[in-house]
Order: sequence, then C-alpha cells, then structure tokens
Amino acid sequence: MNRKTRIAYLGPAGTFTEQALKNQPDLADCELIDMPRFVDILAATAAGKVDFGFVAIENALEGTVNITVDALVFEHDLVITRQVDLDIQLDLMAPSGVDLSTVETVISHPVALAQCRQYLNSKLPGASTQPANSTSAAAKRTLSETNTAALANSLAAEIHSLEVIDHDVADHKLNKTRFALVAQDGIPDPTGDDKTTIVVFQDKDKPGSLISILQEFATRKINLTRIASRPIKTEAMGNYCFVIEFDGHIADELVDDCLAKIKSKHTNIKFLGSYASLD
Repeated sequence: MNRKTRIAYLGPAGTFTEQALKNQPDLADCELIDMPRFVDILAATAAGKVDFGFVAIENALEGTVNITVDALVFEHDLVITRQVDLDIQLDLMAPSGVDLSTVETVISHPVALAQCRQYLNSKLPGASTQPANSTSAAAKRTLSETNTAALANSLAAEIHSLEVIDHDVADHKLNKTRFALVAQDGIPDPTGDDKTTIVVFQDKDKPGSLISILQEFATRKINLTRIASRPIKTEAMGNYCFVIEFDGHIADELVDDCLAKIKSKHTNIKFLGSYASLD
C-alpha cells in the first residue's frame, strides 16, 4: 500500500501557513504534519522525515523571512519546488469579555507583530507584545492568559472560540505572504514562465565585485526580481552573500551560460530552486 506524501507545515491548526497549503488542492490531499517552528520543518525535510516542507519566505510589508531564508542558505541543502502567495488579513482577537480597554498584552508571530506596529502604537500604546511560534499558537495562548489578545486570522478565532475585537488591523492593506514548498531534490520541468533563486558567495569583498556579477544578468537581459544580502555568519562583520531571484529556469541555456560565467569569477553559487512564476 502506497503511503501519502508527507508535508510539514507551521502549526497548530489555523495558521496562515496551513491556509496557504490547503489552497493548493494537490497539497491539501497529502498527509499534513504540523510543527512548531519553520526551522523544525526544514530540519525534518532535510532529514527525510517528511517529503516536503512548506514555509514562509517573504512578506510584502516586512520583506524576507530571515529565519527561513538563512536556514535554506546556510544550514540545509534543499530546493524550492513551488511558491504560493496568500493574501493576509490580521484580526485582533481574545476570549469573551476582553476588549480594547482591557488588553494588556498582544501575542503573535514576530512578523505579524511587525505588520501591525502602527496599529498597536495607536490603539494599544500601553500594551506589551510577546512573540509566539505562530499566529494560531498565539491565539491558543490567550485562553490561559489574562487580558491578552492575539493577532491571527479568522480561522484561528473560530478554532479557538475567540471573539474578534478588531478586523483587518495590519498597517498597510494588500498584505501578502509568499510561501515555498521545499524538498531534498527535484526540479520541476520548465513551464516557459519560471523563476530561479540562487545564493552567490563572493570569494572576497572588493570594489565592483557585486556589479560584475549583476552585469552578467544585464548582458543577457535576464530580469532580476529580487536581491537580498545576508551576513555570512562564520566570518567577520561586513561580509555578505546575496540571495538573487530572477526570471528563467536552470534548464534554460541562457541561464546556464550566465551562472557558468559568474562561477568563473571565483564566486561560489548555491542553487535554491527553479519553479513556476507567480507574477
């Protein structure tokens, strides 16, 4: 008897990660295993305990989810096989009897707290904030803590029988989070509309080194869609690698030629995946 494909995601039930995962019909039909942290998901995937991990990698308001990206860059050899976008609406919720005037503490995932910074400063200037492993875990914690509210989605409010004090409280609308499906190996076939993510490690920092790398993309008219620098954690301050996302697939001759040229400049490249574009 064939077992179902196993996918690890950020739990408990009611997180945005679960919502995004279940928006993909083929993934929703798999065996879904909730884990408390993104780093646990990636470690389990790298160890072969699950077939895939499903993690947040970028938010439209706060940018890169550094804890996820750093684990992919420095800790594991995994590849991104799919990306999924989810519109995010954060609600302020609490057990019955708690309202804005009685909230003393607000709990949520650090990214969610950052997305609501202005709201919290305006509406709850005296309240403290506490991080949680996920928005749903934050919602659950309000059941055992006094005068505490959580920032989470409406599904978490329903699951934990909480009342929504205030709807859609993120500082900016059109909030969106991008998630990645990662695996030990496997590159999807080119679709003709793909993106590739790589990490570029320079042998040494010198004037014009980044420009020389970027010129290889420009010369071939390969469009860069995202570039982020991350500190190399084993070296002194000021040394960075670059996470670069661009249009194209690793199987494309133009992309292959570009990466070969970059490697020839005494630069190491880590491939993080080629997958269908969402744009």
